[in-house]
Amino acid sequence: MDTDQLLAFERIVREGSFSRAAWALGLAQPTISARVQALERIVGGPLFIRGARGVVLTDLGTSFLPYARRALEVLEAGVDAARQARAGQRGRVTIGVLESLSGSFLGPVVARYHTEHPQVELMVRAGRHEQLIELLLDGVVGLAIIAWPCADSLVTDLEVLLRLRERVVLVAAPAHPLAAGSSPDEERVTTESRPFLLLRWWLSLPAPVARIAQRARPAVDLPMDTGRQMVLSGAGAGFFPWMQVADAVAVGRLREIEVQGLGPLWRESALVRRASAAYGPAAVALVEAIAGRAREVGIGS
Repeated sequence: MDTDQLLAFERIVREGSFSRAAWALGLAQPTISARVQALERIVGGPLFIRGARGVVLTDLGTSFLPYARRALEVLEAGVDAARQARAGQRGRVTIGVLESLSGSFLGPVVARYHTEHPQVELMVRAGRHEQLIELLLDGVVGLAIIAWPCADSLVTDLEVLLRLRERVVLVAAPAHPLAAGSSPDEERVTTESRPFLLLRWWLSLPAPVARIAQRARPAVDLPMDTGRQMVLSGAGAGFFPWMQVADAVAVGRLREIEVQGLGPLWRESALVRRASAAYGPAAVALVEAIAGRAREVGIGS
């Protein structure tokens, strides 16, 4: 049994005759007849009775008709789904993202992407760099935003799709001692942070931050979200990726502190995929959306 046989059968029912069905399908009448005969052999009996006014279904044909139509509808839906998948409108996309980029950066991307691609199933996993590498290796995610450069020797086939470069800033509440007066030097940051917040988003500490962390008393080692809440409440100072604190700085809830003698600090990350993994149109569309967001907030490179 094939699709052509089902189409011929259903069209004859709709048109009421073999000749009109043949014309509608652009086929010769013997071809239509041959297809119906082949189908009748498969189902085990005649499907039509020929009469003076055309053809009518037999009991067998009447019983078979709803299943034939259902099969054709399912096939049509499948073809449509495949076409949409090829156009990026259907499918499944999986992405891992550094926790520090999951909300402020990726959140708006996901919302916009879902609006434009409502039939695409999207799975997002947030975690630390090492966890994301494991998810890539295990095939749990096909895309990931990880710390860059990646020195993990287990990943040898990573393809970089987009590089991100974000400023890192020291912030504290406006009433904090470091926010008052002239820009502090490293020594003041060491002694007046109270406490210095050593945040866990770094893959490796830049030398200036490591110096401050080693000398600061007290220093508190904690996750970024916890540290953000601490500085918002007026306790301590810490280095944050700019997007984590930009909104609070803009409305005056936090103040960016320039440290004398401390050059610019950057957080480098990259959107990557395994070159050997499948990469369909829906994933391409998500990559384009992420690149657009990076340009919008000024961290793409």
